[in-house]
Amino acid sequence: MPLTVRAALLPMLALALAMPAAAQDSNSASKKRKPLDPNETVCKTEDVLGSRLAKRRTCMTRAQWAERQHNDRELVEKTQTQQCTAMGGTCGAN
Repeated sequence: MPLTVRAALLPMLALALAMPAAAQDSNSASKKRKPLDPNETVCKTEDVLGSRLAKRRTCMTRAQWAERQHNDRELVEKTQTQQCTAMGGTCGAN
């Protein structure tokens, strides 16, 4: 093998061997993380529906954010699985 090919392959090999070690380090760091406090107040900036520029800042505890996300998900699932009763069961068919 020519020297230039070896010189090009050597850094790639070193990088490939280092990747699993770096991934393992990040996994161990995430396991050491302490659980988040559900009573901690978290503020989020949300877009205002119907406006491209307006923003709204909402502050709630982590537990309230989790409950809101759960309720929103339930509403979406209910809406997606609900029968088309408003249109007499036709679901838009002509």
